[in-house]
Amino acid sequence: MPPYNIFFGHLLAVKAAMSKLPSDARGNYIPSHVRALTPSLGPVFYLDLWPFGPSMLVVTSPNALFQMTQEHSLPKYHALRKFLRPMTGEYDLVTMEGDMWKKWRSIFNPGFSPSHLMSFVSAILEETMTFCEILRDYEGRKDIIPLKKSTDNLTMDIIGRLVLDTRLNSQRSNNVMVSALRRQIPWLSFGAEFNPFDRYNPLRPLVQWYNTRQMDRYISRELEDRFIDSNKMQTPDKLERSRSIIDLALKTFLTEVNPKGTNRGIDAAFKSFLVSQIKLFIFAGHDTTSSTICYMFYLLSCNPPILARVCAEHDSVFGSDIKQTASTMIENPQLLNQLPLTVAVIKETLRLFPPSSTTRAGEPGFSITDSEGRKYPTDGFMVWSNHEATHRDPTYWPRPASFLPERWLVPPDDPLYPIKGAWRPFEHGPRNCIGQELTMIEMKVVMVMTLREFSIEAAYEDWDRLKVKAGPNTVDGERVYQVGIGHPSEGLPCKIGKAKR
Repeated sequence: MPPYNIFFGHLLAVKAAMSKLPSDARGNYIPSHVRALTPSLGPVFYLDLWPFGPSMLVVTSPNALFQMTQEHSLPKYHALRKFLRPMTGEYDLVTMEGDMWKKWRSIFNPGFSPSHLMSFVSAILEETMTFCEILRDYEGRKDIIPLKKSTDNLTMDIIGRLVLDTRLNSQRSNNVMVSALRRQIPWLSFGAEFNPFDRYNPLRPLVQWYNTRQMDRYISRELEDRFIDSNKMQTPDKLERSRSIIDLALKTFLTEVNPKGTNRGIDAAFKSFLVSQIKLFIFAGHDTTSSTICYMFYLLSCNPPILARVCAEHDSVFGSDIKQTASTMIENPQLLNQLPLTVAVIKETLRLFPPSSTTRAGEPGFSITDSEGRKYPTDGFMVWSNHEATHRDPTYWPRPASFLPERWLVPPDDPLYPIKGAWRPFEHGPRNCIGQELTMIEMKVVMVMTLREFSIEAAYEDWDRLKVKAGPNTVDGERVYQVGIGHPSEGLPCKIGKAKR
């Protein structure tokens, strides 16, 4: 353990680590910085943060992570349910357990299969072309734009097509449901804020109730409309042609819950569950991918030789005339599977900036064993799979702070070849991220459509002159770092120009 104080537990060690971080830096940075201040600390250790947080067991080694997510999949920690409840309600695919989780995961798995998602490439491309139009509007201006806002709108429109089969048009206009969801995000809380007013803000329940009501009303109307349409085409062949997540779920209802085809409406319990899952997919499906797109642009702009190689790969697969790229992709979406360097860039981006971590609840009788045979009981602890610490640990990654896409292209005997289980942006085991294939497809489409046309350069120096902020403003020497739930610092201020080719 880090140095323990009989009165303050590990709060002093955490405070020392936080003092070296920007005030808005994501909490996921704390474990690796605690370890940096305590060199003897191994990859599995306890932290006592009472009364500001739970007692936790931090786990960062691949073998130990395998034990808690695959060998014995621990249940999700209860604070995650508290965090998501204002967004998704009581039950969602992230926090469900047991048979209920298995049932709903099986309902949605077909909608997120690689083959099914490839049928949405044209829809993803259509929304990405709108994104390109917006970038052209900014091209050549001296304005500094927070790129995260634009990528949020892009990924929101994409997930709206996949989940609701609806054009939300977030990139060009306002949408009631989207606005409510975005207002809700800053009010989400794990209940572990250090500032008492933030933790117990009396306005939070009222704001969350209002936003939830707006989201639920919008999605319920969509469900009712789709249910009416589904009843009109209730034959197996027509149902099979339905492609969106909402259609696949209604197909389950019509064939299993309501096999006789009565027109009494959607079962209330089924509808409640479905609304929760749709909100989860829209929230998680747009936010994390949006941030990853930002980090990808940043890393490539800082590494021009790699950017040039990626653009050359896109030329070789889709042709050098970028005006023909969209039509080529529509005619043959499988070309997206012929981009190994592009995939390597995405994987390396996710390594350096993992979108999330996993928190699990310890269980009686279950201990995690480290490489030296020491056992760490988990009962009564939050067990934290901290991906940021794992992804930047030099034990598993040579030159861990460097952006090296070639890690993902070298043979197994190369020193750069990734250790099994050390890359975990989507987690492993039965509770892995259902949307990981969608993320990869979205990223590839966006990269192919933008990198050869636009130069997207971070403008932190200009931003910092305009927005002076006291204290540290870098993490491990990088001005871009993760804040909140994984967003790039300051929304990634950028300037947009023509690609230098």
